[in-house]
Amino acid sequence: MKKIFIFVLTFSFILCGESFAVKKAKQITATSWLVADGNGKIIKSVNHDEVHSIASITKLMTAMVVLDANQNLDEKIGKFTRRQHLQLALIKSNNRSADILCENYPGGTEACVAAMNFKAKKLRMMDTQFVDASGLNEENVSTAKNLIKMVLAAKNYPLIVKASQTSMVKIKLKNSWFSFRNTNPLIGQQHKFIVSKTGYIRAAGGCIALMLDTNIGQKVVIVLGSRSTHTRIPEAVFIARAYK
Repeated sequence: MKKIFIFVLTFSFILCGESFAVKKAKQITATSWLVADGNGKIIKSVNHDEVHSIASITKLMTAMVVLDANQNLDEKIGKFTRRQHLQLALIKSNNRSADILCENYPGGTEACVAAMNFKAKKLRMMDTQFVDASGLNEENVSTAKNLIKMVLAAKNYPLIVKASQTSMVKIKLKNSWFSFRNTNPLIGQQHKFIVSKTGYIRAAGGCIALMLDTNIGQKVVIVLGSRSTHTRIPEAVFIARAYK
């Protein structure tokens, strides 16, 4: 009798746990998402192999190939230096800065995009394709699972990490200072981000790829196809906290 009672009690806990997990999942509007540990091992996911437009998450790859080219970061290209364009692309998610970086890549835009696709293949992101530097083109696609690899690669670039931890960048132009806020409003608050890049176009929905420190270690969170720019970040934080 005692054994039957323990079995029933255990089974009830399992059912309650599953019910709670389903309830939690219903709070997420993203069509594809995952949370992984600091080594990239998936903890929980939904549709992680679904190919999806990734919008401005693209700019992480743009920044990496530009930095790989070892060009002079303090060279002025247009109104700003290459370093400032990188900051604008990563922090403010400025599309024009991303395009300018690629236009001034050795060999121009075509060579830059080719380098982005080559790096994706090198990282074994086999379901990923880039056609522009900014992510405005909906044909820039990847999967949540592939994007783990891009985030883990991006954490090895100090400039990207610094940009991911900068809530506002101030740039002097002639005699005036201009301030640009991070598209992730949580930067500089209680969360310690290592990598963070948001994205949105209509075809992609609200997107974010990030890596952050938690009290139980580093986590990678990818959110694709969230309802809007207002839901992507709360959902990413919720996923990071809910699944351990």
